[in-house]
This record gives sequence, C-alpha cells and structure tokens, in this order.
Amino acid sequence: MRTMTASQERRMEGVSRKKGGTFWRKFFQQRYLYLMSVPFVLWAFVFSYLPLWGWTMAFQKFKPGIAFGDQKWVGLQYFRELFADEQFYRVLRNTLAMSTMGLVAGFVVPIVFAVVLNEVRAMPVKRFVQTVSYLPHFVSWVVVAGIVTKMLSTEGGVVNEILISLHIVDEPVQFMAKGGLFWYIVTASDVWKEMGWNTIIYLAAIAGIGPDLYEAAKVDGASRLRQIWHITLPGIRPTIVVLLIMSIGHLVGIGFEKQFLLGNPLVSDYSQVLDLYALNYGLGLGRFSFGTAINIFNSVISVFLLLIANGIFKRTTKESIF
Repeated sequence: MRTMTASQERRMEGVSRKKGGTFWRKFFQQRYLYLMSVPFVLWAFVFSYLPLWGWTMAFQKFKPGIAFGDQKWVGLQYFRELFADEQFYRVLRNTLAMSTMGLVAGFVVPIVFAVVLNEVRAMPVKRFVQTVSYLPHFVSWVVVAGIVTKMLSTEGGVVNEILISLHIVDEPVQFMAKGGLFWYIVTASDVWKEMGWNTIIYLAAIAGIGPDLYEAAKVDGASRLRQIWHITLPGIRPTIVVLLIMSIGHLVGIGFEKQFLLGNPLVSDYSQVLDLYALNYGLGLGRFSFGTAINIFNSVISVFLLLIANGIFKRTTKESIF
C-alpha cells in the first residue's frame, strides 16, 4: 500500500483548511440570510419536532397531572387495540377512498383548467376567470359547508330544483342523507374550493416555458392541441411529479374539517376519517394514549407512502423531491 509523503500530507491539510475557510467566509458573507432563516428553523423545531416527544403517550397508560416518570408503560397495547377495532378499518376505508378521489380529481381538474386558461387570449376575461376561481380558497370550510348543504337541501335547494325542472327526478333527493353520495359530495366541494388556488402553480410553470418552443412548433405546422401535448404538458411535468409525490404522502392525512362539517349521523359510516376518528375516540373520550397511537399510525404510513412514491418516480421519470 502506498503511503503519502510529507509534501502530500501538507498539501491535503492545506486543502482542508482552505475548504474550511471557504465555508466560514461564505457563512460570513451570507450571515443576514442565515439570521433571517433562524425564526423559521425555530418555528419548525417547536411545532414539528418538539411535539414528537408526545408520542411517548402511545406507549403509556397516560393520565393527565401525573409526572412522566410515574406513568405506567403498556408497550404496544393501544396499537393492538387499534388494529383489533372493526371501526378502524371502516375509517381507513373512508380515508383512502376520499383521499384517492380527491387526489385524482384535485390533480386532473387544476391541470386542465390551467392549460385552458393559458390559451385564453382576452386578458380581461382571463383575469376575471382567475379572480373568480381563486376566491373560494379564501372562504372557510364552515361557509363552504353551509353553501353546499343549502344547495343540496330538499327545501329550496338549487340542485333539486334543477333536477325536478328537468324531470330527472319526481321528488327532492336527500343528498346529505345518502352515505353512498357523501364521498362524491366531499370531493366535488374540495375541487370547487381549491381548484383555482392549485392552478396558480401550474400557470407559473407554464409561464416558465420558452416562447421560442411555441414559435418553432407553429412554423412546423403544429396545432394548438399538438403544442399543448408536446410542449406545455412536458414543460410542466417536473412540477406535476413533485406535487403528486407530496400529495401521495398525504393520502391518509386529509384532515377532518370537510367530513366534520358536511357529515351527520345518517352518513357516519362514510364520513369518519382517521383524524376524525382520533378526535372522537381519543380527545372526545379522554383516551389520549389511544388517540396518539392513531396519529402515529397516520404519520408512519404517510412517510412510507412518500418514500415509495418518490422512489417510483425517481426511477421512472428521473424526477423526485429528494
């Protein structure tokens, strides 16, 4: 085995010192940027990493007011109770069904809407449509749930009035009392509320495509549809893939606001999701350890799905988030 000479060792030490000096020199030059990032790092640590200490409750028979060292440790008892509960699998079915429907509709509709809106040449019309489509995002789910419930009401609801006037139905349909329709109502409401806001990202990605590509396509005789298919969609593919990977990672963490506000006892078998299940069976009944076990399951599955989706897209499309 060859050994380094004294001159080579001195040269390596000089390179190491030079690299170290370069790092600290850059750090000093960009010190204001690092200082600006400190509040965000602290915010992420306090609200995203520090609460992970509370996961210990899932392995304890937690009782409020008792010191941490005096809590009774029960191991995986609450996880066994979770996986033995039939309600859990019903809730998991509802969560995956609504999240998958929302993933498909919430991706396809904004992309199509962004492409169509990009083709509008009348700027006043384009700005008006953009503004109108963005507004529902800033409306709370409490208001949206009230609007949806009123529109689907059997007493003066717009949807029932239209169906009756077109002789599609003979009497008002109780949409909010049919469990089989609940998933579709939640998905449609979510798409209507977030479609315009999600379109902003795709419009920004489309704006980054060089106009010379479209000019060259026109010279070659490509129609607008051909330009969309061969230039616009491939141009925004990295954005689509990144957002899709992140959305897949949230398949089981879809929140509970929509289901809580639109649901009712008649459709509870279809409206319960994991977060609502943790709220009702954890905080609602004072079973804090059981609720923590539900949230741990939620987080672990989310990370697992994120890693799988990232690996698949990294191999197939060469696009990934890390």
